[in-house]
Amino acid sequence: MKSLITGAWLAAVMLLTPALAQAQSVPATGGKLLLTGGVSQVEGAAGGGLTPWAVIGGNDSEGQFGGNAYYTEISTTDYKITSRGVLFSVDNRVELTASRQSFDTQAVGAALGLGYGYTINQTTLGAKVRLTGDAVLDQDRWLPQISAGVQYKSNDKAGLVTALGARSGKGTDLYVSATKLFLAQGLLLNATVRRTKANQYGILGFGGIDDRYHTEFEASAAYLLSKRLAVGAEVRTKPDNLAVAHEGAAYDAFVAYAVCKHLSLTVAYVDLGNIVTRRQGGLYASLQAGF
Repeated sequence: MKSLITGAWLAAVMLLTPALAQAQSVPATGGKLLLTGGVSQVEGAAGGGLTPWAVIGGNDSEGQFGGNAYYTEISTTDYKITSRGVLFSVDNRVELTASRQSFDTQAVGAALGLGYGYTINQTTLGAKVRLTGDAVLDQDRWLPQISAGVQYKSNDKAGLVTALGARSGKGTDLYVSATKLFLAQGLLLNATVRRTKANQYGILGFGGIDDRYHTEFEASAAYLLSKRLAVGAEVRTKPDNLAVAHEGAAYDAFVAYAVCKHLSLTVAYVDLGNIVTRRQGGLYASLQAGF
């Protein structure tokens, strides 16, 4: 799995090299319309809160480079989840991401004998490449923007998650996303197909009852009320592969507001499905700064 993510990063760097050279002769960044680069999803890729989109993060357009930094906090019935990370993009073609997710068990940790506030951390390295199409420019075509991505995840509590029935504390997700923006109607639609072994995004490890890759589906719809304000909803299915706890799909309904070109705020109600003890729902808030 390490060789897979390393290969993806090397391929991305090879694609970045000519784009960086070209970027020296054009304005460095800032070519995108507001919100068309998405926000930062929970594992760091550009998209919605739950699922990656085919769009490339940052404010760069062709021949430019860009980047984002974000912080997300999700407070559910029993847990607190935070995610923070950075994104670098070039030529509106390639994005590289690094993020860290923290799962605070709060009182549940104490009840399980782990200690109050016992926290599981996960580091995610990602790469995404736009394969074809342009969500903004291709308004006269039905072809969506299509991108392929990879996310390598490493859990710092491998001993715990394997004791719960996972096969490993490390895993790699592969996904393909298609995004279509109907600019005149202010409507964005996205569909993502993911191949994964992750339990609860990897927070509870990888593999379980079986050690096979599972094909999961993710979808988003967003409506632009104005150039600064968007509302939408998402769904993300997940493997149900741990014997100790049922796992279901996650949903959210969100509002995203671009304070300015370099700062956006997303607030959502999220239902993460069952996590160990019972169904978990609550408030999602994410702040993103970019260039």
